[in-house]
Amino acid sequence: MPRSPVVARTRVGASVLAALTVTALVATGQPATAAPAPPAAEPLNRAFDRAAREYGVPRDLLAAVGYGESRLDGHAGKPSQANGYGVMHLASNPDNRSLEKAAALTGESAYRLRRDTAANILGGAAVLRDHADRLGLDRTERRDVNAWYPAVARYSEAEGPAAALYADTVFTFLAQGLTATAPGGEEVRVPSRPVAPEKDEVAAAGVYAQSPDYPSGLWVPAYSGNFVVGRKATVDKVIIHTTQGSYAGSISWYQNPASKVSAHYTIRSSDGEVTQSVREKDTAWHAGSVNSSSVGIEHEGYVDNPAWYTEAMYRSSAALTKHLAARYSIPKDRSHIIGHSEAPGATHTDPGPNWDWNYYMQLVGGSPGTPGDSLTFPSYALQQSGSSGPQVKAVQQLLNAQGYAAGSADGVFGPATKSATQAFQRARSLTADGAVGPKTWTALLSAGTTPALARGSSGDAVKRLQRSLTAALGTTVGADGSFGPTTETAVRTYQSSRGLSVDGKVGPATWGALQAGR
Repeated sequence: MPRSPVVARTRVGASVLAALTVTALVATGQPATAAPAPPAAEPLNRAFDRAAREYGVPRDLLAAVGYGESRLDGHAGKPSQANGYGVMHLASNPDNRSLEKAAALTGESAYRLRRDTAANILGGAAVLRDHADRLGLDRTERRDVNAWYPAVARYSEAEGPAAALYADTVFTFLAQGLTATAPGGEEVRVPSRPVAPEKDEVAAAGVYAQSPDYPSGLWVPAYSGNFVVGRKATVDKVIIHTTQGSYAGSISWYQNPASKVSAHYTIRSSDGEVTQSVREKDTAWHAGSVNSSSVGIEHEGYVDNPAWYTEAMYRSSAALTKHLAARYSIPKDRSHIIGHSEAPGATHTDPGPNWDWNYYMQLVGGSPGTPGDSLTFPSYALQQSGSSGPQVKAVQQLLNAQGYAAGSADGVFGPATKSATQAFQRARSLTADGAVGPKTWTALLSAGTTPALARGSSGDAVKRLQRSLTAALGTTVGADGSFGPTTETAVRTYQSSRGLSVDGKVGPATWGALQAGR
């Protein structure tokens, strides 16, 4: 990424050092002239102390960067969404090569930097020091934590407001102090202190704009190639995500042309701060088949660590979701406010088992319920006498909607459901065996009006088409209500396999074949 010119600076850090001396007195209860405490015995503290000494980086600054990146969790060497590793999030992607830089500076292998926490922290310190050297910080300046602000901004490998967001978060941790418990139970402390960061060249580029759609949010736009201008479907859902990375790092990732991802909003764990990156009128790339019909909200953190899901985050996110529900008339239930893992065809697991849906829906003012629209599934299995579960309930709902008395939609395939199924099959000239296989599913799911549909169409009729194609073809066609390229391809495949005219459009012949269960 382009770099700002090196800025040579000199300053006197006496006032800041004096303030830190007072902070030390308050924090330790000892006079500033007392002998220093013995080195920390715990491995994580020891790693921060060693890296700070070796590379001349303030220890608390180093710990604050690590806390902001990972909550001090190395995730056993597993990468973040931006392919970053370890406590210090050393990354290896087209725009951030901090992992490779750390390897060159420390002599450690990339393998160890990814998997060994002490090596990872040492690598993070080396990268920070390299940024400080390139900025021209001398030994005196490096003792002043405020002088490190531009180096911290550069550590993010972001630019403009995203870089400022990153550095501001780190300095907020320094100002407020923190006590963090690492996954192994070790406690890492950073005492609070007065901070007055020297922002230099970051200041002019790092001015935040207000969110154009949500007045209490900030605006840091995603790269134009990571979303689509406009929508092809009506907004009827809110999708809840977890970033698998840090707040500022994720916002920066949306700006990376290589990422091919974005979200409308991202929420910070520590205080619930909201940043918008894609306009609501536009289609962010966050949830595959339902991108065009949803607003995506990312939440800072990792699915395997509940510490990220703070009270401030829950309340801020719920306020945003209430706002969106009111604006777009989205029902406040678990059929319309869903997790990424619950979107049709999803391969992701977020927000994961640590997300408290009951509490969240209480804050939203809605009903916890169960996710899904009760009719959409990635595949449709055989349902027959003795079957039970949500797909039986879907069969009962579809039969009752068409005037075939299947009884209460209780999810149990009993005599009434079998009798209604047989009556429906006879009306469609299907084998009246009372079992719901691919042909009967196809006919049931496509039943209803038969409007002409083509690429660009949207709405409930498109959802019916997509569900029935899923049943007919045996492969998932995302039921997002938007007739895009994927749906057109599925229509062509269906038409070709059924001996119909292949044009990718849905007219009387294609509807007739679907509703006949072909």
